[in-house]
Parts: sequence; structure tokens; C-alpha cells
Amino acid sequence: MKLTDEEKRMLNGDEGEVVQQCMKVLVTLGDIYEAEKMLPVNSVHSPGVSYRVTGDAGLGYVEDVSKKGGHFKVPTTLNTIGIDSKDWKKIGFPRDFSLKQLELLDAYAKLGAIPTHTCTPYLIGNVPQIGQHVAWGESSAIAFVNSVLGARTNREGGPTALAAAITGRVPAYGFHLDENRKGNYLIKVEMNLKTERDFGVLGYFTGQIAGKNVPVFEGIKERPTMECLKALSAALASSGAVALYHIVGITPEAPTVEAIMDKKYETIKFGPKEYDEVIEKKFNFSSDVDFVVFGCPHCSIVEIGRLAKLLYGKKVKSDVWICTSRQVKLLSDKMGYTDIIEKAGALIVCDTCPVLCPTSSKGYKTVVTNSAKMAHYIRGLWNVKSALIQMEDCIDTAIQGKWGGR
Repeated sequence: MKLTDEEKRMLNGDEGEVVQQCMKVLVTLGDIYEAEKMLPVNSVHSPGVSYRVTGDAGLGYVEDVSKKGGHFKVPTTLNTIGIDSKDWKKIGFPRDFSLKQLELLDAYAKLGAIPTHTCTPYLIGNVPQIGQHVAWGESSAIAFVNSVLGARTNREGGPTALAAAITGRVPAYGFHLDENRKGNYLIKVEMNLKTERDFGVLGYFTGQIAGKNVPVFEGIKERPTMECLKALSAALASSGAVALYHIVGITPEAPTVEAIMDKKYETIKFGPKEYDEVIEKKFNFSSDVDFVVFGCPHCSIVEIGRLAKLLYGKKVKSDVWICTSRQVKLLSDKMGYTDIIEKAGALIVCDTCPVLCPTSSKGYKTVVTNSAKMAHYIRGLWNVKSALIQMEDCIDTAIQGKWGGR
């Protein structure tokens, strides 16, 4: 691998032990993938910030890096953590777990991290431009930044994201290179998609087929909302491992089918039949509902406004979590949404979500959500049945305490 003089100094230890260790990690990674050089990155979004994921080993590693004087060289936002960092006692997160989580956050703070604690950093200021190289973790955020914003990242894990944050570099391989951003599957969409659930179903269907490859969607005629693109990104990365997708005529790298497809690709149809099969085979039940969840990925202020309107003057029977970032909740507080939601008996939970926080001790058996990602993961993580339904149906279910199916 060809290194610049600055990168050679980092590797030789001229900038300290921590920088040297991090550069060794990245050089080794580059050698594995036959990268020709390093690339400067404009930002990092660091995963592996939940104590549920890192455990004591990860906590010890980050603390060791901070004690040795490590410091982030580029703006670095933090992913979702395992608790609500402000209201963990009120919500009922376990004390021992919460204190460990706060220790981990303190270690990251000493490194210079921006304490966003969200899976949607693009909603609160970390917004790369098209073509910029970044080092992002968190599966849905990776798909969003690659596809919707047109920036360039591979799927970074906690150690490689930390190394990129300290050195400001990543190896030039994978989705950083033009030739790896072409489409392998052409998904012909033969129905109108309007809601987050609709795009979640499309993403879930496609992810199962595409795996780690690059799907291209043709036939989406109306420009999706940011919230729908967020849902699509999350679902693609849940049923599969999609880090990049394109929508013809909508996302920045796909003006036409011909411009974005690889030389060889497979064509797949998605219509009402395929839509119904995802719901019936994966995400449907009929029974009382214990838990209703929104915000996977974290809710935007637009989504919270819609939820407040649906909950105005109502009372819920099921437990309801609306997960979002601390920054978006501040807007919700100022706009009066939080008061409406809490009076209805629902709860806005910041910094975390059921995918990354400790399993509830309340003995939930059934969950409904409008998030395909949440419906997919919570079944195994919490050992529950899950249904994927529209936002309005989720609220009706929470008020009635039951879901009738479909």
C-alpha cells in the first residue's frame, strides 16, 4: 500500500502509540482487501457504543485508548447507546448496566466524540456531501449515507471506526471505489409505495435477495420522503447486509438504469403479491398487544409531530415507546409534542432503542411497530411475536390494546 509521508509517520509511531496502533489496524485491513492507498475521511459515525454490544472488553479498550492520550482527528458522532442517558432511572434500566454505559460514554467523551447517541446522525448535523469519503458504522446509517446522500463508506465496526476517527484515514477499497458501486440486482417496483411501512416491506423483501450486493429500484415514480428512505435503508440492512442501493431518477448516482447497472445483473419483480407474502410469512399475528415501538431508526421531528397528532386527547393501553435522539426531543419539547404524547400515556425514549438496550423485565410477548428493522430484530432479542403495520394502525392498536391481524 502506498502511504503518504504523514501516514508513514503515523505508522512509525511519530504521533504516539495510539495513532500507531490505529494505523496498523487500517494498514492490515487495507492489505487484506488489496487497497492501493489510504483516503482522508470527512467524518466518522461510531458504532459499538452500547454497553450491551461492547461489554467489559469493549469498555476497557476505549478507556485504554483515552488514558493513553488518544483523540479523534475528525468529527465523530456516536451511535445509539443502551440506555436513556438522562432518564434511565425513571424508565427503569438496570442500575449496574446503566453505570457501565455511562463509563463508556465518559471514555468516548475524553476522545472528543460528539455525544449524539443516535442511529440517524444525518438528522442532527453529520451530513456528508456527495462523493465525500467517510467511515460510518450502524447498518441503516451506512445504507442511508451511501445511497441517499451519495457519500462513500464501507460497513465499519467499532474498532475500525475508532481507528479512522483517530487517524482520519480509511483504506481505499469496497464502496469507496467507483467500480464497486454499480447495481447487481434490478428491482422492478410494480406498485405505489407511500408509507414507512411500505418502504420497509420493499427493503425487507429485497435484502433477503440481494444480501451484500447492490440493488437498484426502478418504478418508484414519486420521490420518497426522508422518513421513507430511512425505513428503506434500515430494512435492506436487516434482512440482508445491503450497504448501498440506488433508486433510478431519485438517488444521486442513478440518473438512469443504464448509468448505474453493472454489466451483468438479475431482474426481480416486486408488486402486491410479494408485499403480502412478506407480511403474512414474517410479520403478522392477531392478539392482545403488550408493546408498541416507533423510532427504529430514530424518529424525525416530522414523525413525532404525526404521532402527537394521532395521540392528541387519547389514552393508550399498551406500553408505547417513541425512540429518538436527544436533539430531536428538544424540538419536540419546544413544539408541545412531548406534552401531548406523555399525557396519552406514551413515552419518548432518547439515545437508545429495544435493539440495543437490555431486554425488558415486563414480560412482553407481543410487539407491533411500523419499522421492518424493529419487527425483524426484536423477535429474537426479546423472544416476542412482532407485527409490521402502518403508523396509524400502531396507534389504534396501542389505544385498544390489541391487534386484529393484517
